[in-house]
Amino acid sequence: MDYNTQLPKLIIPEYGRNIQRMVDFLFTIEDRETRNKQTQALINVMGNMNPHLRDVPDFKHKLWDHLFIMSDFKLDVDSPYEKPSKESLMERPEIVPYNTERIRYRHLGKVLEKMLKKAQEREDGELKDLLVYTLTNHMKKSYTNWNRVNIEDEVILEQLANLSDGKLKLAENYRLSNFGHMINSPKQSNKQTSQQRPGAKSGQKSNQKNTGTNGGYKKRR
Repeated sequence: MDYNTQLPKLIIPEYGRNIQRMVDFLFTIEDRETRNKQTQALINVMGNMNPHLRDVPDFKHKLWDHLFIMSDFKLDVDSPYEKPSKESLMERPEIVPYNTERIRYRHLGKVLEKMLKKAQEREDGELKDLLVYTLTNHMKKSYTNWNRVNIEDEVILEQLANLSDGKLKLAENYRLSNFGHMINSPKQSNKQTSQQRPGAKSGQKSNQKNTGTNGGYKKRR
């Protein structure tokens, strides 16, 4: 019996050793036409191992790339796609720079700050007043959800002034909504419900005991 530790290391273990043996067998086929047909049959077998990915774009392309990788890029067959090189796969991707922008209020995020800047560019009017109200109302909602406290409107209006450098103000005919219902978390409400249920059951049992003759209990003979 041959143990896996004694066999050559698999290049792509997800396909298993039998697929790797099929790839190695392709090198023994001298006729190019026959080798191409066997290669296409092997591609179909590899695709059947992941049927849920058949509709994914470039799925066939990935299968061919995997085939060349398992053959150490030495397999000579006619591929419908450009044959990859070992150097292209070994290239390191470009480093993605971290976002170093400062967020003034973390519970509001950076996107809302950019939306407030866009609101400053709009002309004064009813549409701009409605936009400022919507953004300010969202600020209060985010603050309440983040800190779990019922915040006063003056605090939100102060943050609005700071983020817009005093250029945005809430119109006098608008009033912010009350988000006090968000303070009670779902866990607390579920806990209260579970605490009330045993009491209801015990009450039902006590009522059952009080019904019937002799307090609901039968005498033993």
